Amino acid sequence: MINSELENQVNKLLHSSSCSDIVPNGLQVEGRRQIKKVITGVTACYDLLHEAVCVKADAVVVHHGFFWKKECVRIKGMKQRRLKILLEHDINLFSWHLPLDIHPKFGNNVKLSELLGIDIKGEVVKPLVLWGELRHALSVDSLTQRISKALSREPLYCGARNAPSLIKSIAWCSGSGHVFVDAAAAFGVDAFLSGEVSEQTVHSAREQGLHFFSAGHHATERGGVKALGEWLAREYNLDVRFVDIDNPV
Repeated sequence: MINSELENQVNKLLHSSSCSDIVPNGLQVEGRRQIKKVITGVTACYDLLHEAVCVKADAVVVHHGFFWKKECVRIKGMKQRRLKILLEHDINLFSWHLPLDIHPKFGNNVKLSELLGIDIKGEVVKPLVLWGELRHALSVDSLTQRISKALSREPLYCGARNAPSLIKSIAWCSGSGHVFVDAAAAFGVDAFLSGEVSEQTVHSAREQGLHFFSAGHHATERGGVKALGEWLAREYNLDVRFVDIDNPV
């Protein structure tokens, strides 16, 4: 597969042109023209890029790439080392951020609903925050266990004394979705789940009668890029492998 074709086909699949993002989506660093072997991962950190070199991959596909808005434009230190290893080994870097959060089939939020057994009912904040219902109401301990099993990490939990004893309705947003905690509380769900947490998130949940779970930015955003890689393997007969460079955050 040619690198420009991979970019075009994924852009079409994810409707990238319709997303206003803070990072360029698609081919970020151009490498060799022909692609047969692909490594996918959450973030284009040095360890992931080094793994791509070790297995002689032609491309790396990630959710968190380079060139973020307001990022320093100087190429030195960590940024220089990351770019250098890609350019020295002629490896393509592709990244899809917001399009891979919100896609109705391959998005991180949809993949979270599948992992956690949530039936999607609608949106709290379009298009980033979904809400739905668990097939059976669960206690805090039971839902904590389900999240731990699905994401291979125990979530941070915060709850209010006046929160419902059982959780049926839940809103969620992968990654740094904790900023939507007030919107979730106002919407009226029993619980809210995000990747990250901030100091004020805890107070918001406590004071608004909401169960809150923070399951990790990295852990909640494995699903989208992994599913995209599986699609590339099926559709284009590429050799694709997901590499999980774990991150506790």
